Amino acid sequence: MQSESISSRRTFLAKSGIVLAACTAGSLLRAKDKQEKPAEAVSPPEDLMREHGVLKRILLIYGEALRRMDTNEDLPPEPLMESAKIIRAFVEDYHEKLEENYLFPRFKKAGKLVDLVDVLLQQHQAGRRLTDVTMPLATAQGLKLDDDRRKLADSMRQFIRMYSPHEAREDTVLFPAFRGIVSAHEFDSLGEEFEKKEDELFGDDGFFKVVDQVADIEKKLGIYDLSKFTPNV
Repeated sequence: MQSESISSRRTFLAKSGIVLAACTAGSLLRAKDKQEKPAEAVSPPEDLMREHGVLKRILLIYGEALRRMDTNEDLPPEPLMESAKIIRAFVEDYHEKLEENYLFPRFKKAGKLVDLVDVLLQQHQAGRRLTDVTMPLATAQGLKLDDDRRKLADSMRQFIRMYSPHEAREDTVLFPAFRGIVSAHEFDSLGEEFEKKEDELFGDDGFFKVVDQVADIEKKLGIYDLSKFTPNV
């Protein structure tokens, strides 16, 4: 009886050890797989659309600046200058260049949405001219002098008026059509190329760094808290 009991305990411990080892090995493999699993790729349209989110938030900042200018409320120049710099570096010199170098030529080659692409390109060029006006006037002096203040307000109003429908048309017409004019391989490769260029220009997690910069500007103007935009109905 005693030897049978000892034998049973040994069998139980042996089996338990196997189970424990298997569980441990499985946990280690899952942890290793989680560590080695690459970040989920972002498709070209998704990448461009989320960058439009940055642009939209800048348009809201411009809108708040205009509201303060119209009501003669305090408006420090720094948020305007910082916003214009983001427009120039992230939107015009990066985001729009992606569209101009990678999307627009492919649509023209495919003979698809050519008229739309022509208008979008013209608006890119007009937007840069508006930013050329905004940047030197987004200063303490520019906000004080009546003529400069008027020019600054006009440039921001025109920028908002053009880019609100501009980005909406790209999000709902151009970007959804892009997958249909390129191969699956080219589609995936362009997503990787976009991410590579973003990292080169803005460092790792460059998009999220820019979003943080925009959030800081919103906080300075008191428009970061999303709940403030909820109407009392």
